Amino acid sequence: MFETITLDTDARGVCTLTLNRAEKHNAMSGQMLQELTLAAKRLAEDETVRVVVLTGAGKSFCAGGDLGWMRAQMDADAETRAREARVLAEMLMALNMLPKPLIGAVQGNAFGGGVGMASVCDVAIGADHLKMGLTETRLGLIPATIGPYVIARMGEAKARRVFMSARLFGAAEAVELGLLAKAVPAEQLAEAVAAEVAPYLNCAPGAVAAAKKLARDLGPRLDSSVIDHTIKALVDCWEGPEAGEGIAAFFEKRKPAWQS
Repeated sequence: MFETITLDTDARGVCTLTLNRAEKHNAMSGQMLQELTLAAKRLAEDETVRVVVLTGAGKSFCAGGDLGWMRAQMDADAETRAREARVLAEMLMALNMLPKPLIGAVQGNAFGGGVGMASVCDVAIGADHLKMGLTETRLGLIPATIGPYVIARMGEAKARRVFMSARLFGAAEAVELGLLAKAVPAEQLAEAVAAEVAPYLNCAPGAVAAAKKLARDLGPRLDSSVIDHTIKALVDCWEGPEAGEGIAAFFEKRKPAWQS
């Protein structure tokens, strides 16, 4: 049924949701965004699923937006760009609202949207070789639709250390920033994730779902008005001159005008 992701549920009710574009470092295409949204809705309704583990196939967790998707946005009008941004925003919202514990197993690279994916997890465990970065501003863009979840996870003060600079940082700093709960050697990642999963199997599923909803309700506001604001902010960037120059420079393998 799915082509860009896989779902595998074991006898305990632990479902592993795997981003499955290893050859593209699990970069998010339009198709992947739609499949993730559908998967989140199905998992939410599946009473046999107790816990969801989110991970990526191959060397990377998620390299962010697919290059083909980004190239298409260069030629799109504002309405199309807004529609595509909403697909990403609604996917993140669906995962964030999932009434099951969502545990991230993060390895390799997590850039841009990959950081957003880690941020919607209730707990994210990283391999100690992990590299992360909110790289959008290198392209003349901003981390808009992922922004509410990144800020909710890190808090504004910590987020501002990495939100605008596009610099890469490692697993230890990601722990300090609050993006990761812990970092472990790659060979211990599966064991560490299993340790996070185990306690939930002794809990009442309905109570877990209610507790997660309460935590969301008490946390930062993440509603439709926030999503609309982030979509407008992203479209405004797409419409400006810097995005065109940044993305063109990326595909032409040259420095953008602002880089000395």
